[in-house]
Amino acid sequence: MKEDNPQQPQEVPINGILDLHGFQPSEVKELLDEYLNACLEKGINQGRIIHGKGIGTLRETVHAKLRQDPRVLSFALGDMASGSWGATNFTLA
Repeated sequence: MKEDNPQQPQEVPINGILDLHGFQPSEVKELLDEYLNACLEKGINQGRIIHGKGIGTLRETVHAKLRQDPRVLSFALGDMASGSWGATNFTLA
């Protein structure tokens, strides 16, 4: 049986939806920065970050990063159809 190596990079599809389940909180800021760059390179200006509901620590990390990023025009928690408070929708410049 093959074991997963947590040090091995995970491939993240660039489709406008970033699911943070399975990533360590310490990885999120760098991952988010790289993901937003990749979205812009592919012409994706709107998307969703799935951070889960939990106690809100990951959500706050995501929101703090988006708040400081000049590429981000706006962001808001998802509606009932897009993950509710377990996801954040974003719009890039």
